[in-house]
Amino acid sequence: MGSQSIRERVVDRDDSWGGRRRARRWEWLVRAFPDLDQMTVIDLGGDAGTWTQSPLHPKHVHVVNIDTPPAEVPDWITAETGDACALPDRIAANTYDLVFSNSVIEHVGGHERRLRFAESVHRLAPAHWVQTPYRYFPVEPHWIAPGMQFLPVRARAVFARRWPLAHVRSANLREALTGVLWTELLDRSQMRYYFPDAELLSERIAGLTKSLIAVKKG
Repeated sequence: MGSQSIRERVVDRDDSWGGRRRARRWEWLVRAFPDLDQMTVIDLGGDAGTWTQSPLHPKHVHVVNIDTPPAEVPDWITAETGDACALPDRIAANTYDLVFSNSVIEHVGGHERRLRFAESVHRLAPAHWVQTPYRYFPVEPHWIAPGMQFLPVRARAVFARRWPLAHVRSANLREALTGVLWTELLDRSQMRYYFPDAELLSERIAGLTKSLIAVKKG
């Protein structure tokens, strides 16, 4: 069995272990916001596919991502290019019922950018759901690599190039460094700092915290 096949069976496919965890997280979201189907949602850093495949569709979802949006989306989704840490005025001026973000804040680029991201979250809606992998879970979730997040930067980059379960194999060391430097896992203190009015939920596996979710119900 190839390494990519192993990765798909572990985290990528809907019927994988990771897929089942994602489905459970959706159940938590719906429990926290039982009127989600009547809410307007802005998804910072997400993608339209997350919502088209979800078991419950909000009234309207506005997806903002630095990547180019898909050419076609359902009429209840708006998808456009934008930086969640420096939103264009046409987006920043809007208000929504809920800000949603899944595994994004660890990729925005340092403390100052995370502050700007959090400011966007607080400004756009009275409620939010912001999830991020937990720094001290023993397996680094992006590379599915035990303890990788605790290595020095260069060692992480070398490891990333060689580790067979990486989502995308880096072509060279500089490319691997780029991926490593744009991935900074957060701990509880940081999440409480950025989202002081939220309840901090812990997603656990075998008693160990795998991810943190800052939930404010508004």
